[in-house]
Amino acid sequence: MEIISTVAGLREAVAKAKAEGLTVGLVPTMGALHAGHISLIERARKECGFVVVSVFVNPTQFNNQNDLLTYPRTVEADCEKLTEAGVDVAFVPTVEEVYPEPDTRVFDLGPVAEVMEGAMRPGHFNGVAQVVSKLFDFVRPDKAYFGEKDFQQIAVIRRMAELEGFDIDIVACPIKREADGLAMSSRNVRLTPQQRAIAPEIHQVLTDNADLALQRIDIETLKEMVVTELNAIDGMEVEYYEIVDSVTLQPVETWEDARHDLVGCVTVWLGDVRLIDNIKYPLSK
Repeated sequence: MEIISTVAGLREAVAKAKAEGLTVGLVPTMGALHAGHISLIERARKECGFVVVSVFVNPTQFNNQNDLLTYPRTVEADCEKLTEAGVDVAFVPTVEEVYPEPDTRVFDLGPVAEVMEGAMRPGHFNGVAQVVSKLFDFVRPDKAYFGEKDFQQIAVIRRMAELEGFDIDIVACPIKREADGLAMSSRNVRLTPQQRAIAPEIHQVLTDNADLALQRIDIETLKEMVVTELNAIDGMEVEYYEIVDSVTLQPVETWEDARHDLVGCVTVWLGDVRLIDNIKYPLSK
């Protein structure tokens, strides 16, 4: 595996791969890699002849400075994992390399970026669009891989790619979970042992709620049940829970409003750690 820290070096490596007729896959990450990231890389390896993984904690997508400062950084260990995973290039740039000048672009991301995370973290998705558009421009991949834990983010990236005219297949990959159901996240390492012990309750409550949805209980009641059950767990505080159209990301009020599959998206504070998860709701009984 080649570790590259400059845009020029990255473009050169990718150009060589394309000249050899290889399909190029990109897996953007912020490092602190875990099995969820590795599952994206494995998918990319199966579908592409040349795989680039970026390891870059992007400052423009953090609207909370403390979150940026405490985000785990484990570059050396990350590169070891990437080597083992058979990655061709690890792109590990500095902030100055990615942003030689301040990025003042504002993207018209539309309704998919205005709800849930977009409402709670102003500017977050614009920062995501900034960095991913730069990575897409640097690599010009055929395929780019993202995990469905960040379900809303995938819709935002698809919107950005459409706006910017990128002809890239955005591949959404299933959530990778720990054995007890907790969605894998780089932030999980910040949980105390006590918090880690109760964190799987998030997925359990969502799963129970989705099963209950087969009875076609009204959607507002289902949402209230999730919030009440999670808030009843000592140490947890729900920031939001929404049941949304899986394509438009807009909340639905009734089952009859569903035009596509429905997804329940939750953000829960566990101490000072912010965890997100989601569950798909069956449309047929």
